[in-house]
Amino acid sequence: MKNESIEGRWNIVSWRQEYDDGRKVFPFGEQIEGFIQYGEGNMFCVLSKKPRRAFTTGGQWDAADSEKAAAYNEYLTYAGRYEFDGETVSHLIDLCIFPNWQGSVQRRKVMRTGPDEMTLVARIEDGTPEARTAVLAWRRACA
Repeated sequence: MKNESIEGRWNIVSWRQEYDDGRKVFPFGEQIEGFIQYGEGNMFCVLSKKPRRAFTTGGQWDAADSEKAAAYNEYLTYAGRYEFDGETVSHLIDLCIFPNWQGSVQRRKVMRTGPDEMTLVARIEDGTPEARTAVLAWRRACA
């Protein structure tokens, strides 16, 4: 993929995590929506369970803590800058719903699986009992 650009918008197709013990988990289930956008050195990613549950106990700020926690568990978003060397994309995270990622660099191996398809692969929590490989499949959005 050395000379191919990843710039543009890519829609999520699937997201699974493959644990070293053989388990395969779909963090938001098999129904997922979202996209990743690359352009001019900046990137933005948003992933969501599909469908998401609406709050029933209040609004954005005064809903029950349990509903707000459940909403957090169904949604991931982050933004920042990126660098791409033709094989690996490095996301330099400026903002993220998960505060531990802010200021970090998240690296993903990029594999093209078709003319308008790519897969991003990352190792997570290596050296722990929760070690796993995240595999996110994307399809280029139509212009």
